[in-house]
Amino acid sequence: MQIGIHLPHIGRKAGPDTIRRAAIQAEELGFADVWVSEHIIIPKGAPYPPSPIFWDPVLTLTWAAAYTQRVKLGTSVLVLPMRHPLPLAKELATLQNLSQGRLILGGGVGWMEAEFDALGVPFRERGRRMDEGIAMMKAVWSDDPVTFPTRWIEAKIDTMRMQPKPCAPIPIWIGGSSDAAIARALRLDGWHGSRVTPEQAPAVVKRLRAERPGADFTVSVRAPYERDMGAVRARLEAYKAAGIQHVLIAPEEREIDEYLAAVEKVARCAEGL
Repeated sequence: MQIGIHLPHIGRKAGPDTIRRAAIQAEELGFADVWVSEHIIIPKGAPYPPSPIFWDPVLTLTWAAAYTQRVKLGTSVLVLPMRHPLPLAKELATLQNLSQGRLILGGGVGWMEAEFDALGVPFRERGRRMDEGIAMMKAVWSDDPVTFPTRWIEAKIDTMRMQPKPCAPIPIWIGGSSDAAIARALRLDGWHGSRVTPEQAPAVVKRLRAERPGADFTVSVRAPYERDMGAVRARLEAYKAAGIQHVLIAPEEREIDEYLAAVEKVARCAEGL
């Protein structure tokens, strides 16, 4: 089982030096990948997320890529319907090439309606826009020239070109536990769930593997962080026994030194898995 760690790009500990230190530490400790999340704009006084400080996820991963050579780079998750697919496809292809093929695109439909309103994106259309947007990105990543008819996203793409193409295919893992999210994930390269308890994991894996039994489909979960490393170890062992292939852990310490110490504890806790 592979273990990933969330980078400190959220809240008061976020900054260029802390992100750099965390990315280098993750690679040195042997983590499989480093991850980022996304909120573009949030209402003042919103109960969640606890901080409005969210460094841009794609730029954060680009910064991390510059200081590492091995760890993969993941998004947990990009809210794909909030973004126009064409500039996003360009950014992701560029990051894939700058990192020499290390990107994992975790995507979700999002949940904060006020954020969609601020961006001028119809909240009720987010699932359909996400499906069309993914198809559009895959088209411009592979076809040259590309023609892509659209229904939900305003775009006219007729015999056009976008380069560079990604140097390697960008795997797409879908977050979310709804039936629509599960179905979307099964059409792509992986499922990146959250709030999955060890007791729930076997049934989730069974459902996914019934349709995608091959190694080309990854089952990943984002696990809650606990300071009790015995509990973390027990959770990881249970996920592994259930057939989970990848687990992301996001330490929540507010100060960078405490965060780095927590990451070291997680690395020791995960040894041998």
